[in-house]
Amino acid sequence: MLTDSIIDRAVRAALDEDCPWGDVTVETTIPADATGVARLVPRQPGVLSGGRVFAAAFRLQDPRLEVSLERPDGSAFEPGDVLATVRGPVRGILTAERVALNFTQHMSGIATMTRAFVDAATAACAPGSAPRIVDTRKTLPGLRAFEKYAVTCGGGHNHRFGLSDAVMVKDNHLAALREAGLDTVAALRAIRGRIGHTTTIEVEVDSPEQIPLALDGGADIIMLDNFSLDDTRRGVELIAHRAVVEASGTMTLDRIPGVAATGVDVISVGALTHSVKAVDLGLDWE
Repeated sequence: MLTDSIIDRAVRAALDEDCPWGDVTVETTIPADATGVARLVPRQPGVLSGGRVFAAAFRLQDPRLEVSLERPDGSAFEPGDVLATVRGPVRGILTAERVALNFTQHMSGIATMTRAFVDAATAACAPGSAPRIVDTRKTLPGLRAFEKYAVTCGGGHNHRFGLSDAVMVKDNHLAALREAGLDTVAALRAIRGRIGHTTTIEVEVDSPEQIPLALDGGADIIMLDNFSLDDTRRGVELIAHRAVVEASGTMTLDRIPGVAATGVDVISVGALTHSVKAVDLGLDWE
């Protein structure tokens, strides 16, 4: 998902935005031949994501810069750990520093939050039975690949990447069908006839009473949207393994243990990307 070409394109755009006509500060204060060593060090605990992106910022700014990644993505860290080392021309290090940190702090924030959600779900369930924690499409435009990759670094999984991946019939789609006088079951069966055999159909429901219609229509996944815990348990029982059960809707860390214990297969959490707080990382000089 997060390929080198995607990384380079986004990082290059960020560098061009931050330094469109040169870095006037380093050019007037730092000798052109000055070299140095700087280390990526966290100020708080977290989970690392974005090592390749961090390295790309320095490589694209000045190919002479050498970056050693000391920890792999997905690693937990504590304050003071050395996560990466940068060596080479000081001007290049200082110019690329903010872009490198912006990406890595944001991605590590996502990985850190995801790990907390995964741990909460795991602790609430018997070994091997915890639901998957997955992301949503509530991502920053242009940075979806970065953010969804960061979710996997935290132990989470990805929902569909975009609108082209799967059929997902949500409340507004169902409302439009009803307005047009169309039957939900017939509409879902017609969709099945129009798509390839590898494409899944997910249906969002907002009450237990809608579940039989989704099942009759052949849904592969049924999303229980903003269900209470009692209704979620009832939904799991009604579906009875005939479709994947996804719980969604304003999922907070406090709610995760209760929802996980209902027996759902998947919990989708928009907050992993739309409400994340960056991890405090700094570049310290040797």
